[in-house]
Amino acid sequence: MRDAIADRDRWLALGLLAAALLGVYFLAIHPWWTVPMTELGDRIETLQERDARARATLAQAPEIRKRLAAVRAQSARIPGFMNEATPELATSALIQRLETAVLQASPKNRSCAIQNRSPLTETKQERFPRAIVQVRLRCGTPELAMVLHSLESGSPRLFVDNLNVISNRFVFNAEQSGNSGGLDVNFDLYGYLPATAGAPANARR
Repeated sequence: MRDAIADRDRWLALGLLAAALLGVYFLAIHPWWTVPMTELGDRIETLQERDARARATLAQAPEIRKRLAAVRAQSARIPGFMNEATPELATSALIQRLETAVLQASPKNRSCAIQNRSPLTETKQERFPRAIVQVRLRCGTPELAMVLHSLESGSPRLFVDNLNVISNRFVFNAEQSGNSGGLDVNFDLYGYLPATAGAPANARR
């Protein structure tokens, strides 16, 4: 009987000791050691991931520099701004560009001709000044497509706005079929100049 009581007391003491050790762990060791070490491990893992991403980015640096150089070279070949120093000179360049495009689309103006080209004054004060020409053409459909493509795809960049096309019975070439008709075309042709090229002072700020 005494042996049974002694065994029970021994197991009870062991249980109390285990409970005390668990209490000490959760009250002293866990918050002061386990939690900080877990947070430190998470922080180390995050830093390792950042380091891996940084190394991957650095490994791509030569390819990125190569692509950037290609983009810059392409941009240099197709400048966005006109080279003229003033809007007046830029307007003259627009008219020359228009005449060249029409002549290329229709040699000797047999199927496309300029009816009118009038410089317009920019009324808005923009950061980048514009040179604008109001254009009226008489063209066949294929020639008009060639003219517009030439104007908008060349260098420097030009833009066509307020395009208005009216079909009529006008025929440029007597050899053309009377059913082909013609197009009466109106649009604004413009290009941008750098901010230093004749822009108002307050527009450049």
